[in-house]
Amino acid sequence: MKIAELDGRRITDLASFHRQASELLDFGPYYGHNFDALWDRLSRDVERPVRVRWLHAATSRATLGETNFAKIVEIFESAAREDREHNALHRLEFELVDP
Repeated sequence: MKIAELDGRRITDLASFHRQASELLDFGPYYGHNFDALWDRLSRDVERPVRVRWLHAATSRATLGETNFAKIVEIFESAAREDREHNALHRLEFELVDP
């Protein structure tokens, strides 16, 4: 299983979140850098199995603001839940990690 770790200390705004996620999960050159594009890539294009770990999540929450942070988390959790509900053999897993 591939483990992709977002580093919350390197996320300074939404643009830096999207850049980091795109690099880690290989979204490719046509990624739209918005919430709809994030859902599209996570639900359709990210190679599985993969575990996405968001390190220093509390730092990101403070930097991005509760609304943006919650929306991103919701998208990741929805993609992971969809895989579980469909009993996908190879799944996306997601976790928030704080030291």
